[in-house]
Amino acid sequence: MQGITGIAGIAQRMSQIQALVAPVVVVRATTTVGATAGTSFADALADEVARTTPAPSAPSAARLNGDGVPTELAAYGNGKIPASALQEVGTTGHRLWAPAAEALTGLISAAAADGVTVGITDSYRSYAGQVDVAQRKGLYSQGGLAAAPGTSDHGWGMAVDLDLGSAAQAWMRAHGAEHGFVEDTPREPWHWAYTP
Repeated sequence: MQGITGIAGIAQRMSQIQALVAPVVVVRATTTVGATAGTSFADALADEVARTTPAPSAPSAARLNGDGVPTELAAYGNGKIPASALQEVGTTGHRLWAPAAEALTGLISAAAADGVTVGITDSYRSYAGQVDVAQRKGLYSQGGLAAAPGTSDHGWGMAVDLDLGSAAQAWMRAHGAEHGFVEDTPREPWHWAYTP
C-alpha cells in the first residue's frame, strides 16, 4: 500500500510543478524568438532553469600561504609545478600559473591597444632551470641576477622577464598593477611579478 501512496504523492507533486511551470511555457512560447506552441514541458523547464540560474561568479582570489604563495602551487613546490597547472601566455610559448598567464595575456593586449609592444624573454623556471640561471648569472645576494634556486618567483610560475623598450617600461609602470603585475626587484626593471 505504501508504494501506491508514494507514487500518488509523486504524481501529485508533478502536477503541482506542471501547474507552476505551465504559465512559463505559455509566456516563453509567445515571447521567445523561435519558440513554438508545441514546446514540451521538459524543454520549457530546461529553458527556464537556464534562464534563471545565475552565471558562475568570477574565481575568488587565490588563497595564499604565509609566504604569499597560492596554496595550490605551494603543494607542488617551487620549480616543480606540473604542466597541467601552467598555461601559455597568449601564443608566446611562455607559460605561467594559469591566473598569471591570463592576466599577462590581457596586459599584452591592452598595451598593444595603446601602441606599445611588451615582449617576454623568460617565464616559468623549473628547479633545474633556476640552478642553471644561478650558475650563469650568479646569485642576487652576491651581486648577480638570480634568486637562490627554489626561491624564485619564476619557480612558482608567477614572474616574467619582459622585453621592454623605454615606452613599454613607462607603460608597465603606469599600467602593470592594473593587471596584477608589479616591478618588485631592484636592479631588474625587466622582472615583473604577478600578485594574486
